[in-house]
Amino acid sequence: MQKLFSLGICAFATVMLGSVAQAADLPVKAPAPPAPVYSWTGCYIGAGGGYGMWNQDVVALDTITGPFSARQTGGGRGWFGTAQVGCDYQLSSNWVIGAFADWDFMNIKGNPHFTEDSVGNEKEKWAWSVGGRIGYMIAPQVLTYFSGGFREAHFNQVNLFDEFLPSTSLNRFVPAHTYTGWFVGGGYEYGLSWFPGLFWKTEYRYAQFSTGRLIERVGTTGLATTTAFDAKKFEQTIRTELVWRFNWGGGPVRAAY
Repeated sequence: MQKLFSLGICAFATVMLGSVAQAADLPVKAPAPPAPVYSWTGCYIGAGGGYGMWNQDVVALDTITGPFSARQTGGGRGWFGTAQVGCDYQLSSNWVIGAFADWDFMNIKGNPHFTEDSVGNEKEKWAWSVGGRIGYMIAPQVLTYFSGGFREAHFNQVNLFDEFLPSTSLNRFVPAHTYTGWFVGGGYEYGLSWFPGLFWKTEYRYAQFSTGRLIERVGTTGLATTTAFDAKKFEQTIRTELVWRFNWGGGPVRAAY
């Protein structure tokens, strides 16, 4: 009995040693590569559109004697298109800073009062902005941010008419004027997983411009009168864009670290 037990132990040990040797000969499976990490460092171009509104406070004055009319408030509403270029730099795992410039072509118009009885059709034709932003990544492909910078907006010539006697004042107008000011805003940018490099961005902006002195002119020769208008303009826009993003040196948008 003891002899049979000893033979059994030897047989079991032989089988186990053979199994270990065979396992040692099997190839070792390489560890899975790390998941790719998204980098926001790089430049981009974008295009889209949105809806905007401008408001203004106007005080009419005589250039010799001073103000002669109470402040009038009015504004315009409408749609616009936009194109943008910019670059970002990812500071850490979550923070991103960047700089950008954009151009808006617009049809935002209204018919505000310039005095109690003088009305004019006024339209914002174009505007451009340059500024910076700072953002925080709430997910690898989702960036929320605040923006701010310089803005310039151009308004077309305003033909003035008397609200009660329009046929007697068709030769009065205010020349086109370009306003300068600043803006602040905020929004988010989201990477579209079905098309690498393509992003969807939506942003709200508020802009305020310096007061513009508008001199009233008359006739076909545009003779200046002593009447002027001090116009203070404010603007709000909501814009959405598709953005094509690429890394420095034309590298891949997604890179493993």
